[in-house]
Amino acid sequence: MTDPIADMLTRIRNANQAGHASAEMPSSRMRVSIAKLMLEQGWIADYAVTSGEHGEVLSITLKYGKNRERAISGIKRVSKPGRRIYAHKETLPKVLGGLGTAIISTSRGLVTSAEAQKLGVGGEVICFIW
Repeated sequence: MTDPIADMLTRIRNANQAGHASAEMPSSRMRVSIAKLMLEQGWIADYAVTSGEHGEVLSITLKYGKNRERAISGIKRVSKPGRRIYAHKETLPKVLGGLGTAIISTSRGLVTSAEAQKLGVGGEVICFIW
C-alpha cells in the first residue's frame, strides 16, 4: 500500500517542476488539511474539492511569480509509514532557518511548526516545504 501523503507531495512536486498550473489527486481530509495550510502559508494559489467519477477530487492550483518563478522550490515527506518522526514541543523543526514551513500533526490537528510552538504542543512531523 502506498502512502497517500507522499503521493500528494509527489504530485505537487512533479506538477511544480513541469510548470503545470494545477495538480489533481483523490481527496481526503488529511490532504485537504495540508492544502489549507499550504494556502494559508502562501505556497499555493488555491485549492478546490470537486466531485469526480470515482469520488471527490482535490485540485491544487500552483503559485508562480511574474516570470514563472516557482513559489515552492522543494517539498519533502519527513515521517513515513515505515519510520515515524516525532518532535517534542521544545525541539520543533525549523525549515531553512524559518524561511520554509514544517507541517506537524498534533492533538489539535494539522498545524505549522510556528503554530505548534505557540500552542506548546509537539507531534508527528508530516513534511517540509521551502
